[in-house]
Amino acid sequence: MSKRVEPSPSLADQVYAVLHGAITSGEYPAGYRLRIRDLAAEVGTSVMPVREAIRRLEEAGFAERVPHKGSVVKGQNLDELLHIYDTRQVLEVEAARRGAARIDEADVARMREQFELMRSAITEGAVVPYLDHDEALLAILYEAAGNPVLLSTIRTLWQHCRAYKIVGARATLDTPGDVDALWRYQERLLKAALAHDAEMAAAISNESLANATDRIKAQLESR
Repeated sequence: MSKRVEPSPSLADQVYAVLHGAITSGEYPAGYRLRIRDLAAEVGTSVMPVREAIRRLEEAGFAERVPHKGSVVKGQNLDELLHIYDTRQVLEVEAARRGAARIDEADVARMREQFELMRSAITEGAVVPYLDHDEALLAILYEAAGNPVLLSTIRTLWQHCRAYKIVGARATLDTPGDVDALWRYQERLLKAALAHDAEMAAAISNESLANATDRIKAQLESR
């Protein structure tokens, strides 16, 4: 996939967006070496905006300095993921509750569109598009809560656990009997939003994230 960007006054921002997207999509996995000159050639820029983009990735927690390797894509260990999912559970349960109480019919229809696109992605085995549509569906509900800071914070947490979500979704797709786990919570959440059932939406969100947290804990205990 080409990542070439066009020159502009905000070139460092564009390079950052390209590299950030490659990391969160799983194209650059944990441990991937961010070689400045190679990346500059890949995106078609000088080394300066790449160096600045990598510095920002390190500050944002997506990359880290490793002795004798330079900057590499940072992986989330299971302990960190557990903290991320605990925080997600606190925030997303409340976002689901508030969103379901306030969402209008047009936004419920938009959620349904994302749900259908998500189901199609599952059928095609397309993990990244599946996650994109899943997050889009949730973002519509959470945006209805009326607190942009809440949604922005949740989006940041999604980014930090995206690589883990990709691995988990792929594993689920490879286990035929478990595939419905990729859509059943979203289907129930859609019904709760349609009914404006705030407490049901909160309960479904809590159940979904508790399930994900339990899977992380099981991995921790098996180490």
